[in-house]
This record gives sequence, C-alpha cells and structure tokens, in this order.
Amino acid sequence: MDNLLAARFQMGTSLGFHILFAVVGIGMPLLMLISEIMWLRTKEEVYLTLAKRWSKGTAIMFAVGAVSGTVLSFQLGLLWPQFMAYAGPIIGMPFSLEGLAFFLEAIFLGIYLYGWDKISPKAHCFSGFMVMLSGTFSGIFVVTANAWMNSPTGFEMLDGKPINIDPIAAMLNASAFTQTLHMTIAAFLTVGFAVAGVHAFMLLSQPNNIFHRRALTIGLVVGGVMALLQPISGDLSAKHVAKNQPIKFAAMEAHWETEKGASLHIGGWPDEEDEVTRYAIKIPYLLSILAHSSPSAEVKGLKEFPKEERPPVLIVHIAFQIMVGIGSLMILATFIGAYLYWKKRPWYQERWFLWLLVLIAPTGFIAVEAGWVVTEVGRQPWIIRGIMKTSEAVTPMPHLVVPFLVFSVLYIFLSIVVVILLRQHVIASPEIFEESTVKEDADVSCS
Repeated sequence: MDNLLAARFQMGTSLGFHILFAVVGIGMPLLMLISEIMWLRTKEEVYLTLAKRWSKGTAIMFAVGAVSGTVLSFQLGLLWPQFMAYAGPIIGMPFSLEGLAFFLEAIFLGIYLYGWDKISPKAHCFSGFMVMLSGTFSGIFVVTANAWMNSPTGFEMLDGKPINIDPIAAMLNASAFTQTLHMTIAAFLTVGFAVAGVHAFMLLSQPNNIFHRRALTIGLVVGGVMALLQPISGDLSAKHVAKNQPIKFAAMEAHWETEKGASLHIGGWPDEEDEVTRYAIKIPYLLSILAHSSPSAEVKGLKEFPKEERPPVLIVHIAFQIMVGIGSLMILATFIGAYLYWKKRPWYQERWFLWLLVLIAPTGFIAVEAGWVVTEVGRQPWIIRGIMKTSEAVTPMPHLVVPFLVFSVLYIFLSIVVVILLRQHVIASPEIFEESTVKEDADVSCS
C-alpha cells in the first residue's frame, strides 16, 4: 500500500469514526433539553428521568468525541503536512473557534450534570441550552473549515503562496452555508430517528412503559421535523454544487453527457471505462430542474472534464444514492407517523410501525457517512479544490500501515467501551408503567 492510499485510509477511518460521535454530540443535547422543558411544564417525573439519562449519553459521547477529535487533529498535521502548512494560516480561525465552543460545552455540561439541586430550574435549563448551542457551533466551525477546501477563498496568490489572508472571508466561503446547514440538520435527524428506533424496540416487549413512549415521541418528532427540512437543505446544496463544482455534481448523478433538459438517474451502475450509466431509472428534465430550476437548463457531463480530474464516479454516485434513499425512507416514516397521529392511533400500539422505526434507527448514521464520502471523495483529486492535489499534500513518512492498524484497534476498543456505557447508563429500561406512580429510579441521579 503506497503512502497516499494508506494516509487516505487512515484519515477516512478516523473521520468516519469521529463523525458518529460528533453527530450524537450535536443531536442529543436537543433531546435532553426538550425533555427537561417538558418536565418543567408538566411535572411528569418521566421527563426528568429522560433528561438525566440523555445527559449521561451526551457526556459519554462528549468524552469519546474529544479523544477521537484529538487524534484527528494530530493526523491532519502528521499525514497532510503540506496541506496544513498552506491552509493553516487561512482556516485557523474556525478551528480556534471550535476549541472555544468545545470548552464552553464542557463547562456547561458539567453544570448541567451536577447542578440539578444546586441552581434554579431556569438556570439549569439555560445550561442545557448552552450545551446544545456550543455543541452545534462546534460542528459548524469544523464543517466551515471543510467547506473552504471545496470553495477556497479569503487570500491572494503570489508565487504559489497565499498572501493578504482574510480569515473571516475564508470562514464565510461560498460552500459554508449549505454545508453547515445540511450537516447540522442531518445530525438532529439522525439522532432523532436513532432514539426513536431504540425506544421502539423496547416498546415491542414493554408496550405500556411510559418511559419508552415519551422517549419515542420526542425522538420521532425531532427526527420527523428535520426529515421534512432536509430536502430543502439538500436542494440548496445540490444547486450550489451544480454551479460551483459541476464535476462533483456530474459524478453524484453519474451524468456523462453535457445536455439541456437532463434526466435524473435513480440507481444505476456507472461504467467509467465505457462512460455510461447502466440500469438506471431516468426521469426526464428533473436533473436540470434540480440543478438550475429550469427544465431546459444545461447540465455539464463528466465527458466535459479530463479523466485525470474526475473523482471516482462509482463510489460518489453510489454513496449519493444511499444518502438520498435513506433520507426518502425517513420522510416516508415521518408521513406515516403523522398519519397515525391524525387518526389518533398511538404509535406504540402499531407493532409494524415500531418495527419500521427499529429498521430505520441505524440508517441515519449510514447516510451521514455516505454524505461525507460524497463530499470528500467527490472533491478528488484535490485536497484544496483547484489549488493543491491530495497527492501533493501527503506526508513522505514511510510505513503508514502500522499507525493505521494501531488507530483502528483504538477505535474498535473505544466503540466497545461506548456500547457498554450506553447500555448501562442510558439504554437500560426503567419500569415506568403508570404515570400516577412514576418515580425516578435511583441509579439515574446525577447529583
């Protein structure tokens, strides 16, 4: 395995692992905050139990995310020194702000975990809001830096070196808004459906457990709202990519010929040798509409670009189809849930719907991973689009297979620890069957 391939595998593994905890770190505080607000409004102790359980989950994910994030930051410098030397002065600000958001989250999470009986309910609720806000902005700042790699700006070039650097302009690059919006909504969407699926599974054997009913409701409402917002974000992202990264857009859609009134491909298998997409379902004019809001608009095809500048079309297209397919499934589940609510048919009494939520539960994480594959692989062969190729940024250090294996073992170990901790402190089922006799179980107390 050559250096470039080994470095990409190592970085991809680290990012793929870390992003799972980052997503939960963004999404879980919202559920935690909603449950505490419901407790303050209704005084139902089951909501307090949920808030404390979910705060423990947030703390676990925060700790593991800090470890994996630290590893990832070191790998940026060790594996891609040329990239960091070039880009560091330009995109250092969002990384610094991410560090500030991280420390704020740590401070307010500590207040939230240990302040139940020590500060007023409003102050405690405010600390939960700050955990959610700082966690969300932590993710936004990191994605902003990644967006700069797709739309580099905020500097001028002189003899191949950046000068007149404007870090604010770099952070507010053309891709920043669409990428951060899409990723933030994806985090809330993923966590909402994951939580709903876990508690749906519990309700299959304990249909009268109030704890799981309330948890499923909160998760499904959050996930459902975000599922309806995500297509709007996705449309904005698609139009931006079509305009600013036409080669990535063509790879996402496996679109080979430049044409007006272009058809959208659903499914299909790109044949990069013959430059065709086989077995796809084609919807006339829809790609032009999605890309440029006009059925007669011209969409550039992959043949418009040199082969050496094209990303791996098969990987990008399949990943994009997976992401869109999972998002569509979540929207379908949202409409089914809304229909059941409209018909006053409780979700926990519909076992088929509970099983649907169980099946959907892990798919949000798969969609997030697929989305990052589209973002990162779709930019290849560039690490900074149009400026620096990935092959130019990689370290000359030999034997990268060894650290790859070491870090892989570390990630597997951390994953096992997380599963055990979540099972013991978050997923374990309290038996709460009658609202009139709801009592908080002793092992939930964080004070």
